[in-house]
Amino acid sequence: MASSPSPSTPSQRFAGKVVIVTGAGSGIGAATARRFSQEGAMVAIADLSDEKLAATRADLPSDRTLVQPADVSLFDEVQALVDATVERFGRLDVIVNNAGIAVQGKVTEASLEDWHRILATNVSGVFHGARAAMPHLIESKGCIVNTSSVSGLGGDWDMSFYNTSKGAVSNLTRALALDHGKDGVRVNAVAPSLTFTGMTEDIKSDPELLAKFAERIPLGRGAEPEEIASVIAFLASEDAGFVTGVVLPVDGGVSASNGQPPQG
Repeated sequence: MASSPSPSTPSQRFAGKVVIVTGAGSGIGAATARRFSQEGAMVAIADLSDEKLAATRADLPSDRTLVQPADVSLFDEVQALVDATVERFGRLDVIVNNAGIAVQGKVTEASLEDWHRILATNVSGVFHGARAAMPHLIESKGCIVNTSSVSGLGGDWDMSFYNTSKGAVSNLTRALALDHGKDGVRVNAVAPSLTFTGMTEDIKSDPELLAKFAERIPLGRGAEPEEIASVIAFLASEDAGFVTGVVLPVDGGVSASNGQPPQG
């Protein structure tokens, strides 16, 4: 299996900028918070878990970091997160709506509670972040980066709830970009494939299943969270100043395939 490349040395593209990252306690969110901080940003990190936030916080400078526990499924908590960020740092330039959960099972198998929970977190959480942050982003001419998934671009087996939620994130991203482009606010999303986080630990620990994933990924491996974070940082940067409404696959080539197996 192909190995992951060594990460590049970050620049200082976000010096003086203020960034919120939800779901920052682990995985892609934690890596994204670190990346923005390494590039000079003041970062507000949010998650449900105080313990996980503490672990992320340990890697970040205290003078440029705000820790704010929040349940993104509740608008009042997201509004409080945005308010606390602006009060602490004086502005808001970027929000990364990354918090999300996964539920496996067919539509007749997973519970109704799971259906409501995944939509509340994965879809309403993104909506809440955009709604609360938008007035500040209009003022700063900032941007939103959402975490969608290749599961929001096509279907998976036994993942109807998750696929629905990520499909909604992908199209909400496009709609927000249309509505707020003239306000100077860009809105994009990343669509990762297999990424080695706590959410995918069951895949990583199963050699046979991991091999099946690697066989379908042209680069021959899953992604590390830092590789997704680097693309999120690009989309939030001035280097992507004319990019909006894009749901960018960060998938090792998965979406290049029409689904047919290799021949020969």
